Amino acid sequence: MKSYRWTVFISLVLFLLGIGSVAEANTMDEQRKFVPSATGREQASLVVTFTVDVTAERHPISPYIYGTNLLTTDQGLYPAARLGGNRWTGYNWENNASNAGSDWHHSSDDFLCWILSCSDWNQPAAALKTFVDYVAERKGQYALLTLPMAGYVAADKNGTVSTDQTAPSNRWKTLVYRKNSAFSYPPDLNDQAVYVDELVAHLVQTYGNAATAAVRRGYSLDNEPDLWANTHPRLHPQKTTVAELIEKSASLASAVKAIDPQAEIFAPVHYGFWGMKTLQDAPDWAQHGQTYDWFVDYYLAQMRLRSQQAGRRLLDVFDFHWYPEAQGCGTRIVWNGVGGECLQQARMQAPRALWDENFREDSWIGTWFGDYLPILPRLHSSIQTYYPGTKLAMTEFSYGAEDHISGGIAVADVLGILGKYGVYFASFYPLEGESDYVVAAYRLYRNFDGAGAAFGNVSVKAETSDVANAPVYAAIHNTDVTQLHLVVINRGLTQAFQGQFTLHSPVRYHRAQGWGFDQNSPEIRPMAGANPIQNNRFSYTIPPLTVVHFVIESDNSFPIYDLFLPAVSSDAR
Repeated sequence: MKSYRWTVFISLVLFLLGIGSVAEANTMDEQRKFVPSATGREQASLVVTFTVDVTAERHPISPYIYGTNLLTTDQGLYPAARLGGNRWTGYNWENNASNAGSDWHHSSDDFLCWILSCSDWNQPAAALKTFVDYVAERKGQYALLTLPMAGYVAADKNGTVSTDQTAPSNRWKTLVYRKNSAFSYPPDLNDQAVYVDELVAHLVQTYGNAATAAVRRGYSLDNEPDLWANTHPRLHPQKTTVAELIEKSASLASAVKAIDPQAEIFAPVHYGFWGMKTLQDAPDWAQHGQTYDWFVDYYLAQMRLRSQQAGRRLLDVFDFHWYPEAQGCGTRIVWNGVGGECLQQARMQAPRALWDENFREDSWIGTWFGDYLPILPRLHSSIQTYYPGTKLAMTEFSYGAEDHISGGIAVADVLGILGKYGVYFASFYPLEGESDYVVAAYRLYRNFDGAGAAFGNVSVKAETSDVANAPVYAAIHNTDVTQLHLVVINRGLTQAFQGQFTLHSPVRYHRAQGWGFDQNSPEIRPMAGANPIQNNRFSYTIPPLTVVHFVIESDNSFPIYDLFLPAVSSDAR
């Protein structure tokens, strides 16, 4: 025991002096030299330094940031999935009817069960249950469901709802949060109301409580309420007011928690920045705007107050959507195709608006409301001030060009940012027919070797000398520093760079292997290996428009790091 302690002491001293670790270098492993592509060698005049410290800034990465709104056959690629969008505002769980609103002729129909391939379209809650089962079959861990809240749901599946059939009319049923009488299953189809708590009780009876079920469930309080009057004018023709949204959010959350107390409530599901700023110019926002800097602060403060009055937390996760307003040469990066080099470069830089206080995107937000960017630190600050303990979710996002390297690089950057800056849940929303490069970004983090190997679940400190060209993200698994994961991006259009890496760690690393994708293909494949690792330093040339996931390993045989590294739980619950 004394000998072991002395060895540990010497090892720690050597580490602090920057000399090495207790394990001798594996000479054969360190001499394995892999050379980057010829293109990378020829153009690597740019040098970027990366510094990683596995003992600093350690915090868990929630697995639920790797979520999707995309129905997919990939087993286990997405730990979390969301069932949301405009259709769910008018969803009637009793008969699975929903209304498209302005997206498609204000049609009430069978669309949800059609798109989800329900086995029995007439089974109550078939759309929701089909989705939960779908997530379970694909080894998902979290299913985020959307509950209607606006006031009415589709009564039938008879197609277009005309202006003169605006609610209240026989084309709609009244939505009631609490039944205040015995639940029944199947529900009564002949009354004029649809009860949300009866639905939640049915899901609990079917699957168990949300927090302990095989597939965990959370509930979004409707979808983009700031746009109800625009998206659903037959259902909610008047602009949403501040008072209305607070009252409905607190009442529906309370009804859900009365049935399933540990279920997580996601709200207010903003569509974007102006919803967060003013609730899309809500008629009664002016009376609050003098006291609160933006609607986010007022919503958090009011939900905290209502939670105190109810004796339980009514808001677990602050939920917003983010489709960047960033432009390249006057064209927005989403909904405008791949675009030329100017637009591509703007797309790849746009994720910096999530975190980088030194970055100002070219957009109306950046021009007129730059003080609210970067958006993640601003939201975290509001949460800490007005409702501490609330988690953060970005349940819809896309950066466009989803089947192009610029879109793949943007999403790979976003996934690294979400883990580094403490987001709890995030789910990509596809805007285009093909998303191969976006899927590649997810695979790089979730299954880079095709056998289930993934990025670490504990973020550690990683810094780059060139944020504009070369972001970097680092993680370990739990407290095991003998394997270090780095995701490094070259978002330069033509310029390769030589990366010079310094790794501060209580162990000496011996080898690095990379996997990645580039402008030639979204296929994840082994990359050329790193130069020999010497004293925890190595170099690597990364070609332009390339993303690399390095796995850096040590041959140390015993975990001395546990003696002086704080324990970190990877449990996102």
